[in-house]
Amino acid sequence: MKLSLLQLLPATVAGLLQATAAFATNPLIMDQFTADPTARVFEGKVYVYPSHDIKAPPGYTGKPNWFVMEDYHVFSSENLTDWEDHGVILTRSAVEWANQSEYAMWAPDSVFKDGKYYFYFPAIAKSGGFRIGVAIADQPHGPFKPETTPIEGVQGIDPSVLIDKDGSAYLYYSANKIFAAKLKPDMLQIEGEPIVFDNLPKKGLQEGPFVFERNGIYYLTYPHVENKTERLEYATSTSPMGPFKWAGVILDEAQSGCWTVHHSIVDYRGQWYLFYHDKDLSPGFDKNRSIRADKLFFNTDGTIRKVIPTLRGVGLVDAKSEIHIDRYSAISDAGIAVSFLDEANPHAGWKATFSAAKSWVRFNEVDFGAGAQQSIEVRAKAPAGGAIEIRLDKQDGPLLGRIQVGEKTGWQAVSVAAKSVPAGVHDLFVTRVGGEAIDVDWVRFR
Repeated sequence: MKLSLLQLLPATVAGLLQATAAFATNPLIMDQFTADPTARVFEGKVYVYPSHDIKAPPGYTGKPNWFVMEDYHVFSSENLTDWEDHGVILTRSAVEWANQSEYAMWAPDSVFKDGKYYFYFPAIAKSGGFRIGVAIADQPHGPFKPETTPIEGVQGIDPSVLIDKDGSAYLYYSANKIFAAKLKPDMLQIEGEPIVFDNLPKKGLQEGPFVFERNGIYYLTYPHVENKTERLEYATSTSPMGPFKWAGVILDEAQSGCWTVHHSIVDYRGQWYLFYHDKDLSPGFDKNRSIRADKLFFNTDGTIRKVIPTLRGVGLVDAKSEIHIDRYSAISDAGIAVSFLDEANPHAGWKATFSAAKSWVRFNEVDFGAGAQQSIEVRAKAPAGGAIEIRLDKQDGPLLGRIQVGEKTGWQAVSVAAKSVPAGVHDLFVTRVGGEAIDVDWVRFR
């Protein structure tokens, strides 16, 4: 996976384009750090409202080795492959009540009601402590205008709002525990006092609530430190205000060791998806995170099947685009390693190293369209020479091409004629079949 053209352009030009490369793999966004994604379906598209991790700026005097976040972007996609960055939709400096010396624009949410888009966000107030503010827009990508004061009677982080079937709105948030309150019709005030969901099993921190309804069941989903890092759990109820009964684990602790795992769950065109984050682009520092998405499924009784995180992600990949096989669906038991193309610049992406004979990578859901491609091109590196085969759907499936990479120190693009490229969506198997170790960046069909 490589830098997109957008990342290589001057900021003034990139700002006009604001479109990410169509990788359709995890992480979803490559040119910046993103975290805490709330996905919503507006106007026939998925809009993702994440927080925005940045590196500490010059003169920063806050807590060292901590979260530094000063603004929000929003990203949208119709096909979950091509993501458009709509740019900054709200900054700390635009929030009148926020402490301007703090960089604490943490996990947000956005909902649509009565012709307006409401954006809920936490920040540290000038008076001290985390409060939750609201900004309003006429379009899902803004511009959002923040209210001059935060929501009265609410102190905490991680706001999430449920618009129920009858139009009623409920605010959920956290402050070591999970709280809930009904919102007034103006969406800016709560009715009565917040309640606490204090009957959930709890060993460590509980935060980041996200509530949704499906088939009359209300699902309260949230991160919880049961062991050493956060995992995603859920509880169910027949009412948006509970009581909720603990039901299980949605996502285990990250194998990467990322301490947080803020998330959202959305139904888009009949398929449910889990949006979450990990530290793909910053393996040594989990305060610079990157958003991901994977498919989520329900059992017939309404319980949620545990999600197994993938590098492959959820979008279809066009066969004519660069297919970054390092974001694999599966790999052989031995002989495959993934590493950064440039250790000094993780945003440049990854490569797959085939070090053993017959080592292989599987990459799912490649869209060949009408199947008119004539050739296969591979960007690879093989100092001692090497060869790979590309087959369809199975390890021993139809051979699409065998590519010999000559002895050369640097990267090279090698093309061969393609054999009988089919139409439709298929999986690819890339297998090392000869020579020494070979590094592969991408494969594409022309």
